[in-house]
Amino acid sequence: MELVLVPFFGHLSLDMLKRPEIEQFKRQMIEKGFQPATVNRYLAILSHLFNKAVEWEWLDKKPAKVVKYRAENIRTIYLSRTEITALIQAASQDTCPVLEPFVRIALGTAMRRYEILSIRLEHIDLVDQQIFIPKAKCGARMQPMTPSLAQYLKTYLKEKTEPGQVYLFPSETAASGHREEIEKPFRRAVVAAGLDVKKVCRHTLRHTAITHLVQAGVDLPTVQRFSGHRSIQMVFRYSHQSKDHINGALSQLESRLEG
Repeated sequence: MELVLVPFFGHLSLDMLKRPEIEQFKRQMIEKGFQPATVNRYLAILSHLFNKAVEWEWLDKKPAKVVKYRAENIRTIYLSRTEITALIQAASQDTCPVLEPFVRIALGTAMRRYEILSIRLEHIDLVDQQIFIPKAKCGARMQPMTPSLAQYLKTYLKEKTEPGQVYLFPSETAASGHREEIEKPFRRAVVAAGLDVKKVCRHTLRHTAITHLVQAGVDLPTVQRFSGHRSIQMVFRYSHQSKDHINGALSQLESRLEG
């Protein structure tokens, strides 16, 4: 608990934990790759703390209602091809200069938010089409990218980076030296693309990339290699069976049976 709740809420007293702070915690946990069920366990601990604080008369009442995720709904959210196109176009027209590359990298690698924002230029390998992630959730790894993303980054690096630049998305104000947030511009792009900002978050991009790989018929070990998940069991959660996906599979079965 102290490794998750304390770093986020430790500077606040219990009576200062309001709904906005709790919702921000939930969003950041999802963006870091935690599953809704895992986030709900931490929310249950927080709710228990509220109850005990009232029971022990530390507080007169609970400072906020803790609303858990409906995990089954979160897992079904991914973007269609049309929605992907709309989001990329909206990102390209946004005033934030790094939003489009952020969206393209997320879709072309399934990398997590903090992994993308902390990319160092020296870790981008356009020849082998991969990005080295030294501090990934499950350990350092080489992240493959799509050929179209490699081509996009080749142009972006040539046109948008400066001599001596260390990070792909540098920041003069952040202590880390790289940009650490992209929430507001991403939400603007979601709205501009005509998508539901209550359902589409930055983690949706990672979810979308993995889901489309599974629905394209890519074997799960390869998907796991691409997504960086610790186990194949975790990849199963992304294998949504859409109507088009099922119909395509049945067509293949029919052609084999009648061929």
